[in-house]
Amino acid sequence: MKLFSSLYSKLSAGLMLLFCLTGLFFIGFTLVSTEMYQNEINQKLNRTLADNIVSEHLLLRDGRINQDSLKDLFHTLMIINPSIELYLINPTGNILAYSAPPGKVRLDRVDLTPVRRWFEEDPSLPVLGEDPRNPGKHKAIAVGRIPKTGPLEGYLYIILASEHYDNSIQKVKASYILRTGIWVILIGILSAITAGFFLFRFLTRRLTRLTHAMDNLDLARPTRQTPSPQGTQKRIKDEIDRLGVTFTRMVDQMIDQMDDIKQADKLRRDLIANVSHDLRTPIATLQGYIETLLLSDDNLLPDERKSYLDTARIQCIRLTKLVRDLFDLARLDSKEATPEFESINLKDLAQDVIMGFKLKAEAEHITLQAAADETLPPVMADIGMIERVLENLIENAIHHTPANGKVTLGMALKDDRVRITVSDTGCGIPKKEIPHLFERFYKVDKSRKSRPGHSGLGLAITKRILDLHQSVIQVDSTVNTGTVFDFSLPVVSTGE
Repeated sequence: MKLFSSLYSKLSAGLMLLFCLTGLFFIGFTLVSTEMYQNEINQKLNRTLADNIVSEHLLLRDGRINQDSLKDLFHTLMIINPSIELYLINPTGNILAYSAPPGKVRLDRVDLTPVRRWFEEDPSLPVLGEDPRNPGKHKAIAVGRIPKTGPLEGYLYIILASEHYDNSIQKVKASYILRTGIWVILIGILSAITAGFFLFRFLTRRLTRLTHAMDNLDLARPTRQTPSPQGTQKRIKDEIDRLGVTFTRMVDQMIDQMDDIKQADKLRRDLIANVSHDLRTPIATLQGYIETLLLSDDNLLPDERKSYLDTARIQCIRLTKLVRDLFDLARLDSKEATPEFESINLKDLAQDVIMGFKLKAEAEHITLQAAADETLPPVMADIGMIERVLENLIENAIHHTPANGKVTLGMALKDDRVRITVSDTGCGIPKKEIPHLFERFYKVDKSRKSRPGHSGLGLAITKRILDLHQSVIQVDSTVNTGTVFDFSLPVVSTGE
């Protein structure tokens, strides 16, 4: 239904229903409490009525009914106070005589539990007893012991609201209380609807504006909402304000994510361009030398043929390394690679890595050495990944260190971690370039010499591996002095 399609209409309907239910509850409560109050007042006013009657009239004599006295009493009370009914009962509750017309009394006996409560020292009023004329219904009573002193012969059991009085009360309820209550409820509901209309309109106006903003949001080209979340933090008063701030923040996050996607797309295009360039160079070189060998093989001297083949081999090695680095970096970026942690002897691993670069360092006239503490505890890491990190850092250091320079792999215990450093005496890196070192294909061309065989992916791979080990790599460099790469790994705990 369109009538209840908005929050405003649902709130109004809910409030109207609540007022109706509340009004019905109070009408019922008023009826019940009024009747109980009347019974209590009636009993308090007639607390000694039965005792006074018993004192003035001899109703039982030696266990037999005094018919003359009883008849005179019934006649007098029907004239003076027709709202009460009198019953003469024996000690077991059996009805011996009554003032009601013949055929009206439908019970032969009454329950004596209310009678016993009546004679308690301080009974809780109203005390309701069985109405012999209406089985199952209870009314306010007054009871007198016969006789007041001596052996018990019976009770004078008085119903303070007779059938005639009961009917009169119902008529009063129908003509006054109910009619007044219904009018009060109708006026209250009308007033509540009128007040609720303006109140809910006032309370939901911000929600309506927020709904319009959501409906008008262009998901293809979202614009930042005003005011910004930061500007509204001090003015948040309720859930609607918080919802508005959340929506504004969500839109801003969407815009930021779209900017990130655009940036990622730009990086993807740059990556493709860089890969294409780096692949094209060795492939073109390979193609040129192979074609030269095919076309001029008969005219080439053995030394020339060997030179061409060596160049082709170097380009194949360069191409193989580039493809391997690309695959490794893609695997690390896709979260497919997970470290297999184990206890590692860093000194042995460092020695193996240094031996692998020994010949290359000697060919470049660079001193390659390791410096480690005498007692170095094992660390917890993935041995294959950490070996790749050391290889990348040492290769990068050799690549950017001039002849007669020095590359040092240092290891020292610091607290519960082993600090690992790779330092060189190269040309150094300007401070402004350091934050970009771990970006793929990034090269500091003006500050570092460029040599063939360097893919530009080694430091990016190193950063991804150390992120998986929850280790942070730091760089400290001074131009024309050298560079130090620094990271740490946790030592193996005693229980592992």
